[in-house]
Amino acid sequence: MHPCHHHQHPCFNCPPADPVFTDPTVIVQDFYYPQIVPIVHTIKVVKRHHCCPVPKHIYNYVTTDENVEVSGHTRSVKKQGAQISKSRTKR
Repeated sequence: MHPCHHHQHPCFNCPPADPVFTDPTVIVQDFYYPQIVPIVHTIKVVKRHHCCPVPKHIYNYVTTDENVEVSGHTRSVKKQGAQISKSRTKR
């Protein structure tokens, strides 16, 4: 049997076929690069001023004069008005 005669069909040679082109397959390659983006942070400083009570001690001196006899008895007492001494203040 001749090789072209298979099942009793005559030999037939197909002509070369034209290529069939499909739509392209898309492959994406991503490349990343640093990009500086300024971020501005605003800071608001509030200066608050407060009055705080601070004690300042002032000493008032009262001076009296007494006459004393030898026996220890007091005869007369003389008082002077109150005086504030600034040199004696305590801070």
